[in-house]
Amino acid sequence: MSEMDETELRRLRWKSRRGMRELDQLFGRYLDHLWRQDSEEQRGVFRRLLACEDDKLWHWFMGHDNPPDAELADLVQRIRSIPPN
Repeated sequence: MSEMDETELRRLRWKSRRGMRELDQLFGRYLDHLWRQDSEEQRGVFRRLLACEDDKLWHWFMGHDNPPDAELADLVQRIRSIPPN
């Protein structure tokens, strides 16, 4: 991975810290297991996900609601399917 990718990954780890343990763990799993292999397009979807409000994220990841955007919905499902460490 390039130096620029490593810098971006560190920045995303910091931005992923939401103060909600469940969300922090889910985002951390994505960054640990999928981010490096994802396309730039998929990485962009993750960046958009991080821009969403915490209460919406909580409802999406707990299965109480679905994101209105199909790309975000697919990513939420992918992240939810990553097994815990």
